[in-house]
Amino acid sequence: MSEISKQTVTTQGNTVNPVVNTTTKSTSVKSTASGPQTIEYLIYFLLGTLEILLGFRLVLKLTGASVASAFVGLIYGLTGIFILPFEGIFRKGFAQGVETTSVLEPATLVALIVYAVLALGIVKLLRIISGERQQQTD
Repeated sequence: MSEISKQTVTTQGNTVNPVVNTTTKSTSVKSTASGPQTIEYLIYFLLGTLEILLGFRLVLKLTGASVASAFVGLIYGLTGIFILPFEGIFRKGFAQGVETTSVLEPATLVALIVYAVLALGIVKLLRIISGERQQQTD
């Protein structure tokens, strides 16, 4: 809950001895998200979480992280289904190191871009359907 205060200052009299009157009016305002805004926040949260997981996957693949690690296996398992539609668009790049092999997985990069655009598109569509006025930017 937030509070909005409006203060009015008026001066009367001459410039040598002015009379200053100050009045303050406070109003309590409860700000909550509307139904469409709540859905919008949920969409951003879910797809933002997916973007973070895909970012982890990209970094782990690039650094040649060991699949024997439980964390790495969890990240690969969670994100595998989300990059599946983008597999095969571009070939993977491999760089053999002394102990590990780095993999550049373009499907993950494409998935990052597609899911970000998808989130923005869904939110814009939700705003259109809900009849929310669009803010004009100059």
